[in-house]
Amino acid sequence: MTSPRTGDSGAHPVQIDTSKPHPARMYDYFLGGKDNYEVDREAAERFIKAAPEVRDGVRANRRFMHRAVRHVVAEGGIRQILDIGTGLPTEPNVHQIAHSVAPGTRVAYVDNDPIVSTHSMALMADDADTSVVLADLHDPRAVLDHPGVRGVIDFDRPVAVLLVAVVHFLAEADDPYGIVATLRDALPAGSYLVLSHATGDVHEDRREEAAAVYNKASAGLHLRPHAQVLDLFGDFTLVDPGLVKVTDWRPDAPSIPGAPPIGIYGGVARKDG
Repeated sequence: MTSPRTGDSGAHPVQIDTSKPHPARMYDYFLGGKDNYEVDREAAERFIKAAPEVRDGVRANRRFMHRAVRHVVAEGGIRQILDIGTGLPTEPNVHQIAHSVAPGTRVAYVDNDPIVSTHSMALMADDADTSVVLADLHDPRAVLDHPGVRGVIDFDRPVAVLLVAVVHFLAEADDPYGIVATLRDALPAGSYLVLSHATGDVHEDRREEAAAVYNKASAGLHLRPHAQVLDLFGDFTLVDPGLVKVTDWRPDAPSIPGAPPIGIYGGVARKDG
């Protein structure tokens, strides 16, 4: 199987739009990164004002991703990962985590922001086991069929699909359940779905003011309750402890007393035969 390094679906502009905040660049700012623009920083600061725990939340979400990747590679035997909505590179990246467990694990990164692709390609240019693809979750079939994905991922063998903090940028009109189902249906038995999703369940104000910050961004933020997030896993079997707050998914360190609640659910599920 060939392994093309990069690719563009052809359906999305390659220029970087700095007129609107972009979730990936705002996320980078929350993490303390520098790959963002003034418009992203201004929107992120408004979000922080409405939801002061957001920096803790994005770090907790990333630590969940680290643990989930180690699980599917070490315990699930996964050697192929499709990371959709990867965001700007922040070490350790998915392929670095996977390779620390099983060198040679193949990873395809997908994002719809050209700046993400540009930075990712520069950092991963010498890694033959990874590809970076500019494509959009709104068109899951195009993601699955992209040559940059197909050159790295063999869908006849188990795959872990990562949808970490990305599905909450799909509106109900986008049919998020249908989009995720298309991805699930493309996977063979033994595959995994790793998913995290923001929620208003854990805060009295449901963080509606914070979510409204994204109304002027390139993608809106759609908080969903536990039952709706659970539906995204379909008939996949959740591994213990199920769908829980990301801080409660197999933590590798004790919780910090008095830490603010984190409104992000996370889960890992397996497709049985």
